[in-house]
Amino acid sequence: MNPFETLRFAFGGLAANKVRSGLTMLGVLIGVAAVIILLAVGNGSSQAVKDSIEKLGTNALTVSSGGGFGGTSTATSTKPLTVDDARALADPASAPDVESVAPEVTTSQSALYDGTSHTVNQVVGTYPAYFKASNSKVAKGDYFSADDVLNSRKVAVIGSTTATDLFGTASPVGKKIVIGGTPFTVVGVLETKGGTGFQDPDDTVIAPLPTVQNAFTGFSGGISQILVEAKSAGATTPAQNEITEVLMSQHGIKDSSALDFRVSSQASLLDTQASTNKTFTVLLGAVAAISLLVGGIGITNIMLVTVTERTREIGIRKAIGAPKGVILGQFLAESTLLSLVGGGLGVVGGLIGSRFTIVGIKPVIIPESVVGAFAIAVAIGLFFGSYPANRAASLRPIEALRHE
Repeated sequence: MNPFETLRFAFGGLAANKVRSGLTMLGVLIGVAAVIILLAVGNGSSQAVKDSIEKLGTNALTVSSGGGFGGTSTATSTKPLTVDDARALADPASAPDVESVAPEVTTSQSALYDGTSHTVNQVVGTYPAYFKASNSKVAKGDYFSADDVLNSRKVAVIGSTTATDLFGTASPVGKKIVIGGTPFTVVGVLETKGGTGFQDPDDTVIAPLPTVQNAFTGFSGGISQILVEAKSAGATTPAQNEITEVLMSQHGIKDSSALDFRVSSQASLLDTQASTNKTFTVLLGAVAAISLLVGGIGITNIMLVTVTERTREIGIRKAIGAPKGVILGQFLAESTLLSLVGGGLGVVGGLIGSRFTIVGIKPVIIPESVVGAFAIAVAIGLFFGSYPANRAASLRPIEALRHE
């Protein structure tokens, strides 16, 4: 029997049980689509976090309280970061490779304007240097000034999400909002940065450090972190070493293994993120692969039922001279067609599904996952269909003809 005849018989066998064949294809479809979409979500999450980190600039450094990564610090106590630490880092004699320093305190507060309430994800108290170091650009209005910081003025620059939620399409510049019971005058609105799927960087209010400390966080608890800008991307490593030396002196630390602070560069954050995302994507792919495996088991189940139902037909064909290879090829063709059509529809479903934002993440398709998922689906059809096909081909004609 030529290949075209084999395919014609295979199509006829599947068409005889349309609902059953359709449900089997659906299992493969779901498995393939799940692989494509979940891997795209993992890749999209990685890209969003990477873009968010890179937006801070290649020469930005973050100083935070606590020992080094991996638990290598032997510090017995952690001294909080203070404004005095920031001032020491801003001394060009001690840290010549440091361009600017911005101490930060952060909190979350409810904001109110003209009866509209919105919970701000992050209220930041800092210095004007924060805007350049964090690559935060103003779209409307202006930044607050050093004079605003010195005089603890109640002025604020707000993110685009905060502006939209409180003011809609109206311009917020010059208007007063009440944050945690304290009135602030909006002097500027930041350009949209775009979210990472987990936290919206545009849902923020940035105000002078002493104003935020006085209104919300107090002055006794230190500061949350210090954002430092190196003079250039090439000066990042020297600046990191200078920061470490200055803060060791400030905190009275003699041994570098007992640091009670950590200095993170964008490169180290990207490396950590890449490692975490790789594990995350592998787990997502494994979960999706399970559903593809279940689809393959469904093919085996349906083909076994098909062989049982068509035992007499197999017996008749063998009795009139059909060789074992023809019977084997027919049932293998049917199982492969199930996985081929199901896999093709799964690819279409995965590509369509990846066009939508999922849990706040814009999926980014991995081309290899599309080809791989489809190829695996076809291979599953051949693998899981081989046992039922071999069973059909091995039936003895006399026993098959006696089957009721």
